[in-house]
Amino acid sequence: MNRENIEKPKYSTLKNVEWMIGIAWKTRKRVLGFCLLTAVLEVLLNVTQLYVTPGILSKVEQKAPMGALLGTIGLFTAALFVISGVKEYVRQNTLFPRIDVRTAIIAKLAEKCNLTSYPNTLKTDFIKLREKAHMTCKGNDQAAEHIWETLTVLLKNLGGFAVYLTILSRMSAVLLLVVIGTCIAGFLVTRAVSNWRYAHRDEEERYYQKKSYLRGKAESVTLAKDIRIFGLQNWLNELIDQIHDLYLDFSLRCERVELLSDLAEAILTMARNGIAYVYLISLTLREGLSVSEFLLYFTAVTTFTTWIMGILQELSTLRKECLDISLVRTFLEYPEPFRFEEGENIPAADAYELRMEHVSYRYPGAGQDTLHDLTLTIRPGEKLAIVGLNGAGKTTLVKLLCGLLDPTEGCVLLNGQDIRTFNRRSYYDLFSAVFQEFSVLDVTVAEEIAPQTEGIDYGRIADCVEKAGLTALIEKLPRGLQTHVGREVYLDGVLFSGGETQRLMLARAVYKNGPILLLDEPTAALDPIAENDIYLKYNEMTRGKTSLFISHRLASTRFCDRILFVAEGGIREEGTHETLLAAGGEYAGLFEVQSRYYQEGKEF
Repeated sequence: MNRENIEKPKYSTLKNVEWMIGIAWKTRKRVLGFCLLTAVLEVLLNVTQLYVTPGILSKVEQKAPMGALLGTIGLFTAALFVISGVKEYVRQNTLFPRIDVRTAIIAKLAEKCNLTSYPNTLKTDFIKLREKAHMTCKGNDQAAEHIWETLTVLLKNLGGFAVYLTILSRMSAVLLLVVIGTCIAGFLVTRAVSNWRYAHRDEEERYYQKKSYLRGKAESVTLAKDIRIFGLQNWLNELIDQIHDLYLDFSLRCERVELLSDLAEAILTMARNGIAYVYLISLTLREGLSVSEFLLYFTAVTTFTTWIMGILQELSTLRKECLDISLVRTFLEYPEPFRFEEGENIPAADAYELRMEHVSYRYPGAGQDTLHDLTLTIRPGEKLAIVGLNGAGKTTLVKLLCGLLDPTEGCVLLNGQDIRTFNRRSYYDLFSAVFQEFSVLDVTVAEEIAPQTEGIDYGRIADCVEKAGLTALIEKLPRGLQTHVGREVYLDGVLFSGGETQRLMLARAVYKNGPILLLDEPTAALDPIAENDIYLKYNEMTRGKTSLFISHRLASTRFCDRILFVAEGGIREEGTHETLLAAGGEYAGLFEVQSRYYQEGKEF
């Protein structure tokens, strides 16, 4: 995020702390109790340690009996043992509840990513905000979890400050002001360094992300073939070395700034302790302080500075962590252009007509429309083919129809009603789709086809597998439909070829059984025989459904009722395969070019 966003967060520190407490209260209330209990135990332990040596020395000075001396030592030892034991127990049990709270926030981020309106996923600011939000929850030391440690230490310092201020109340107010003043000066120096690091954290993250990206690509199974065939290993190593050198230079700058800070802090500490020594020695000479009292007060003065510095530093840390948490909240509340639960339900109907009226669409940041002033009606039960060259806007047209995108101008109608008035998730239920880019999870084949944990209809799966032409392949798998896909999670998983994966996605689309079937280049990775097999089964797959078939292979559209030839952001030609060939237009010309590859003796 830029500097303006850092300086002007959407939520205040207090509001972010309240939000985190609310998450903890719903998720793991123990986190809050552990914070308070740990702070109390830390103060008790520190105060007990403060009085150990002065207390024993006092008994020695009073020439107390050996029994009294041993009793004092035993009492302090028991107190330290009990407090330390309880403190260690709390420490051992506080980590996992904190992780649970962070995990709950991660779950919220995942839900936002999965359910957000599709156009948000194309926006640069949304993507950057998402990365920042995930970084805030990345590990134990990040703000989403470390804030509990910050709050605990802050409470400890506030408690210690109050107790030690009471102990030092008989001392000179001037000395206390000197101690507080030197602490504030030291804090300002430390904060300046901390702010410098914080202001340059984007630079540090950039180096880290580049190193992680390059390392991931160098170790990628997907790119292993390319790295070896094209000899990319040396080039990748050089890139990694370059980024590493830049990161080392950045680290050197950080060390120089921190060295100056350490020197300034050392000078202030020496001045503060020197003044305290002079004051206590003069007090001893004037009022006859005992050795135990001298040690008590001097230790209290030096520790008092620790409480003050701790309060100031933790407040600064809390503010910065709340800036990160503010980014998380901003991401979770990122505006949604679509209606979801607040939208209308899809009206029940025997069939659905889709219509686009004067629709234009321009991608964010683009200089011109991908589709412009397009009007189209898709009748119920119609088998429609959309063809054209790459980049003509075929996929964009389908994304508009199925509600993944909203037009920048015009509207898409379902049975005469603007789809923007509907619950968009209910609208998605109307569509079964195979897109050019699809996601394959490391689950079983059955779960890949029927992505749910309960109620899988294996009879339907078998039918869908048959229609997609996967029956023979699945019968050869070691565990049939229960075989795992991929090897990132399960070592016994199988790796499908591109064509086999495309068939698997086709089976998934058929299993969903939506009334409208969208197939975006569903045979692009198939060989001619497999492609022909899909065409033969197309009528069976689309029986009783409206279907849209996108392809740049014109020969694959013969079985459709109507063909749209899309070019330059609009529908250039429309008709059946035969009528378009007879018209002798662009469709016919392109078909002639493509058909030469399949005819002997033709010149290219």
